[in-house]
Amino acid sequence: MDVTGHTPPPALIVDLTVSEGPVLLGANGALYGLSDDGVPGDAVLAPLKITGVTQKPEGGAQHPNGDALSVAGAFFRNGAGEIYVMMQDVYARWPYEDLGIEDYLSKVDGIVADVSAHPHKDRFVYIPFNEPDWIWYDLGVDDRARYESNRDRFFEDWRTVYRRIRALDPGARIAGPNETGYHTRLMSDFLAFAQREDVLPQVVTWHELSPDSLRDFQRHHDDYRALERGLGIAPLTIGIDEYANRRDLSVPGQLVQWVSMFERNKVYAHQAYWDAAGNLDGNVVRTRIPNGGWWFFRWYAGLTGETVAVTPPRPHATDTLQALACLDSSRRQVQVLMGGSDGDTDVVVRGVPTAVFGRSVVAVVAEAAWSGYEGPHAAPRVLARTALEVADDGSVTVPLRGGRRMSAYRVVLVPAGTGAPSAVSVPWSASYEAEDAEITDGEVRTHGTVADANGYAASGTRDVGPLGAASSRVDFTVTVPADGTYDLAVLYGNGSGAPATQELFVDGAGPVTVTYPSTQNAAYRGRTELPVPLTGGIHVLTLAKGDGEVALDRVDLTARTAEPVVSYEATLADIGGTPSYDYASSAGTGTGALVLREGDRAVFDVYAPVDGYRTVVPRASAAVRLTVHGEQVTADPGQPLGLFLVAGNNRVTVTGHGVAVRSLDVSDASTTAGVLRYDAADAALIGGALLKASPSAPGGACVAGVGNSPASAAEFTVHAPGSGRYVLVVHYAHDDRRDNGHAYNTDIMSRTADLTVGAGAPTRLTFKNTWSRDDYWTLGVPVELRKGANAVTFRNPTGAAPFIGRVEAGRVLLRP
Repeated sequence: MDVTGHTPPPALIVDLTVSEGPVLLGANGALYGLSDDGVPGDAVLAPLKITGVTQKPEGGAQHPNGDALSVAGAFFRNGAGEIYVMMQDVYARWPYEDLGIEDYLSKVDGIVADVSAHPHKDRFVYIPFNEPDWIWYDLGVDDRARYESNRDRFFEDWRTVYRRIRALDPGARIAGPNETGYHTRLMSDFLAFAQREDVLPQVVTWHELSPDSLRDFQRHHDDYRALERGLGIAPLTIGIDEYANRRDLSVPGQLVQWVSMFERNKVYAHQAYWDAAGNLDGNVVRTRIPNGGWWFFRWYAGLTGETVAVTPPRPHATDTLQALACLDSSRRQVQVLMGGSDGDTDVVVRGVPTAVFGRSVVAVVAEAAWSGYEGPHAAPRVLARTALEVADDGSVTVPLRGGRRMSAYRVVLVPAGTGAPSAVSVPWSASYEAEDAEITDGEVRTHGTVADANGYAASGTRDVGPLGAASSRVDFTVTVPADGTYDLAVLYGNGSGAPATQELFVDGAGPVTVTYPSTQNAAYRGRTELPVPLTGGIHVLTLAKGDGEVALDRVDLTARTAEPVVSYEATLADIGGTPSYDYASSAGTGTGALVLREGDRAVFDVYAPVDGYRTVVPRASAAVRLTVHGEQVTADPGQPLGLFLVAGNNRVTVTGHGVAVRSLDVSDASTTAGVLRYDAADAALIGGALLKASPSAPGGACVAGVGNSPASAAEFTVHAPGSGRYVLVVHYAHDDRRDNGHAYNTDIMSRTADLTVGAGAPTRLTFKNTWSRDDYWTLGVPVELRKGANAVTFRNPTGAAPFIGRVEAGRVLLRP
């Protein structure tokens, strides 16, 4: 207890004097994180600086998409790392059909021929065997004689396949043994055999797929390194090419626990593929739309310099507060990423170098919350921005109060300059769990606990459903502090196969219809919002049965403030060139300024909840150039610009010459004024394309039947008010699937269409599956339009195009 008799909060200790080595960013990989070129989208791939993904061989039968060479273009053009090829995913069945080693070798030949012909073949890694401890070889048996017999058969096949790969591709890098988990017996035998036979993998892989991995991985890692040392093997790269359970994916507070232990040990790691391909294993909503998990990985990608020692209150313990931290002396920044527990914490940063930071710092605390697998998440909210003195012992203590277990938090320290950082205004907010409300004709269900690790995540580990009876309803008793408009956010699941509704009553009055887009299933969380006017005091908010069936998890109420503005700090943006960091002033965001010279750039990741125009203001010392969607505009300091931003993440590049940039401020309000709009009925249809009634489509109808023939097309005439760069937004739907017989994978497929503008060359667009034929999503693509009439045509000579409900076009820069 302290002198007041109170027990102080637990302390998370960050020691800047103990370096763990350069930041690796190795733990941001994904198994089947990409499904197609364009899914999940360049704007969400590039910011994450992904070091590796695991995909199937080209043409492999295990899944309908996610072929390594097909996604390589998108992966490599976004500055990413390596593609691991899961070679046995060439087979269709799970577990893989065992047709003998000769059959497999014939397939190995084709895979290696494809990969070795790729211009970036040096960025591929071959995984010859997947989970051999139970698939094909049964290496987990207790009987010693059977184990040795099975082991020797596996080793013989490993040697045969390894040498075959190397004969065809002498520079090949090979990964293995790739067990379901870490087993000392097999790993010890494998290393000794591979060393003796000169078939050591270049990357040693195994899986960590249990909640116990959060406790045991350090022991596994240390045991493996000891085996290497005992055999005189120089340290090999470690790749944990599958990690985490369903309950962890998309949840920032869970992900930080996994990533911190992998980054601390400088190993590479890929999240597991439990559900659908193409969403970075649960961290991207639709195309290019981030959720809370994506923002955590965006923070992770922003770590620079060297990681430093972190001591949590309970190291190596499942579902507890964990963290990773870095010190970049050249940028004069400390970043701490933490999460995994409820309540208060003191973040104690020791060994702050006063020669780098001075005697005072500005600390900025932000939160990336859990928004569900399919719940969009705006830019993380800044919770606190304060100036703090460095204590005589060289420490700084940053208080974090009211932490939430499923959230991750980022603490940034920079030198404090003159002036005070602007105060942070955090709107009032409260959360209400559905299981704690009054429930009529519904059932409380438990999900995603340690005992049910592959259950889906749920807030508080429980939800309410099914709510399919005519009398089903959930009554939430809420208390709000004042009269005003509140944003009601509902975490829900809708596996009914179409958009569903509920009726919202406020104190019995109403109803207002709440619409829930489809989700993968009833436990796969989405998030929807609507404004609700309330008077100060106690109210009962009722969500009652409408059309379809919806499961309810939690509702959040947040006071709506007058046109909030999000400030994206320049000192935390991605950079190009060699800009400098200036902390002479703490005014405004408090994190200083980025000084750009010719050739330098800052890239901001700017979120928009919907397609439309938003006001963007650069806070800079002189004029800057902004580039978005391929359009470059010049802005004077403080000059507001109306820029068309697509729903989700938008990469905005700022350049200048001798200019100090503090932030890019973006209004939360948006407008579609000036956006051109054409419904399906406006299209000219040829070659079998037809107009079809679709009540969920924006105009009540869609264009169907486009594709499977060069003659089939839908042509919209877009009347542009001026020549220049526009964003074309396509409202579309489709639900193509191919069931490969996997109990835990939903094998959705994408559709494509060739977009032609005027007489230009066609551009291939990829449209992610929308979970049902009645859910319409949007895909935005930059185009050049000339003043007057422009023919905008959709075709697909080789397959089916999606249903098209509407097209819109907005000029990138909203001109007066």
